Amino acid sequence: MPILANIIHLLFVSYTVMIFIRIVGSWFPAWMEHPFMRFIYHYTEPYLGFFRRIIPPIGGVLDISPILGFLCLGILERIILGFIR
Repeated sequence: MPILANIIHLLFVSYTVMIFIRIVGSWFPAWMEHPFMRFIYHYTEPYLGFFRRIIPPIGGVLDISPILGFLCLGILERIILGFIR
């Protein structure tokens, strides 16, 4: 079981890092055309879009969906790892 728990933890950390990269990349619009950033956007948009539909960007510019995404990822990881352990 510890190997499975480590793999699951690694997956959650990897996705969290992808979201963080997307946040930083959004500050530099020219980066969004890079194939790596398109890959990041492709795999994070469905998840962040879910939260954006619940709470739209404040004032049209302040998007808090990544904060909700980080929070939910952490909670979900703890729940899953709690069942495994």
